[in-house]
Amino acid sequence: MSHPKEERTLVLVKPDGVKRGLIGEILSRFEKRGLKVIALKMSWPTKEYIAKHYLGEDDWLEMIGEKNRIAFEKQGLDLKEKMGTTDHKEIGRKVKGWLEEYITSGPVVAMIIQGMHAISTVRKITGHTYPIESAPGTIRGDFSVDTPIAANIEKRAVRNLIHASGDEKEAAHEIKHWFGPEEIHSYKRSDEDVMF
Repeated sequence: MSHPKEERTLVLVKPDGVKRGLIGEILSRFEKRGLKVIALKMSWPTKEYIAKHYLGEDDWLEMIGEKNRIAFEKQGLDLKEKMGTTDHKEIGRKVKGWLEEYITSGPVVAMIIQGMHAISTVRKITGHTYPIESAPGTIRGDFSVDTPIAANIEKRAVRNLIHASGDEKEAAHEIKHWFGPEEIHSYKRSDEDVMF
């Protein structure tokens, strides 16, 4: 990693965020925190394009399945009854399919955010993956109430407004997938010298 203030992450405003007119509010939250947008575009991705966004590796699928198991346990619900299986990878594949449908249901706004520990900072601003678990003051905590239980019962993705890369590996993959080098811009914000 280079200097922490040069860290980059990918953010997607998902179709529900675009359709609800939250693009400006979301951008504003990152900029007010001292982060900068170094690439920005709107597109309506295809399922083939989105399939390459989500890594779909065994670890990722396993993690998605485990998150769902925990959510179901917290609610005292039977995972097998609702999902048809308890196999984490199989659940992860189902959720990945629903995510692909969700992200291709309308236009998305893709951006690269750069700044001090951008990956973890953006994820804090964004809030927990499940809006119902997100703290007030976060994007998801202020603008969404969806739950994995409701989504899984309805066989759809959680409508959580926004995607933010989870770690450096994910960020590198997603940035390369969404943006070419010529679309990424380097500049200095006027407040950088006083912020860090």
